Amino acid sequence: MTSAPKKKTKKDSSSTVAVNRKARYDYTIEETLEVGIVLRGTEVRSLRLGQVSLAESYAQISKEGTLVLINAHIAPYDHAPPERNHDPTRTRALLVTAKEQRHIYGAVRKKGYTLVPLNIHFNRRGLAKLSLALAVGRKKYDKRQKEKEKQWKRENA
Repeated sequence: MTSAPKKKTKKDSSSTVAVNRKARYDYTIEETLEVGIVLRGTEVRSLRLGQVSLAESYAQISKEGTLVLINAHIAPYDHAPPERNHDPTRTRALLVTAKEQRHIYGAVRKKGYTLVPLNIHFNRRGLAKLSLALAVGRKKYDKRQKEKEKQWKRENA
């Protein structure tokens, strides 16, 4: 007996919504971690439509000691009334465990790392997650060297 192939459901796979492509060019990624994002209803709907940009966004530790995402642009949801819609570039809280938060705080304060968002995706449970990187900024000559290496690999492959 053969059974019918299983249909992929929304919970079977994670889907990437937005990618910060320039992050891997401008920074050397040392470590990545997955964090949750506190969103409003219209923001989730806009995310599902893919109307988000991480190009100029960054994360930092706020004065209250919480982790926040700054300057990420999530477009207003078209089908919501204006009074129910959200501010596109509002500061959004990020959800991390206490252990991760201490680790991040120490790395940013002592070692001089920067918190760079890499992508936003929905996990298997349908929750919006942000891939956050502890990164070190690259100098201009490092960027040129990286480009030369990539081109050399392409030509010789």
